[in-house]
Amino acid sequence: MRANQTQRLVQLIVVALSFTVLTIAQNNRNSGTKIEPLPRDLEIQLALSALPPHLRDEATVYVLNPEKGFEVARQGTNGFHAFIARIGDDTFRGTWPLTRYRDDILYPISFDDAGAKAQMRVFFDAAEMEAKGTPPEKLKKIIQERYKTHYYKAPERAGVSYMLAPILRTYVSSDQNEEVETANIPHIMHYAPNVSNEDIGGAIPTPEHMHSFVTHGHWPDTSYQYPFVIFQGPHGYLVQFLGVTERLAIDKEDEEMLARLCRLKQEWCLPH
Repeated sequence: MRANQTQRLVQLIVVALSFTVLTIAQNNRNSGTKIEPLPRDLEIQLALSALPPHLRDEATVYVLNPEKGFEVARQGTNGFHAFIARIGDDTFRGTWPLTRYRDDILYPISFDDAGAKAQMRVFFDAAEMEAKGTPPEKLKKIIQERYKTHYYKAPERAGVSYMLAPILRTYVSSDQNEEVETANIPHIMHYAPNVSNEDIGGAIPTPEHMHSFVTHGHWPDTSYQYPFVIFQGPHGYLVQFLGVTERLAIDKEDEEMLARLCRLKQEWCLPH
């Protein structure tokens, strides 16, 4: 009897362990934790496209290691840093719960040294915690708490974050919901700690206006052609979109790169 009982106990343990492994695997799939890295040359090219051409050759470039976080692919000398986030800082806006990690976010961005010491830390911390298996809802709460407690400091001086890449896939209105969209909206962001739209006379585009700009190439209201503030507070940005002529020139320059991205994932095909 004792031998049978021992054998039965072993069988139960094996079944329990198998169930646990299957549950973890299922949770990982449901959380969207599997991020496939981009081809290295494509990732570097897309990251550098966030910068103006004259800053690219001497910029520091990072690539994402899904098992660890961001790693230096090339050390630069001009004080600018470029990378592609697969989870952006807008993820941590609003009260909606982050229930899964998406594998289709594409967020090419660059920072000068002032931004690298402040704003960029959010992206790198999020990538590292995701790589370590932090549940998505917990990650969002951690980052939001760090914002509240001023763990993340505002940039120490005026500066600039270029987002000139011809493609961006992220949240449309992250303060409100988790809807995502692929867009072609090259723009420049200046650090604007604690500056409001009232201070500068800025008007924030609505999701409907943004959709019109993305699909038709023009604003339905001319007031949105001018700078406006996003993420109002210590980590606010003053945003200025490039014009249609400049945007078309970027599209032409990066035509082959955009085609490669589109072949990799349908969600990375720009809307026509």
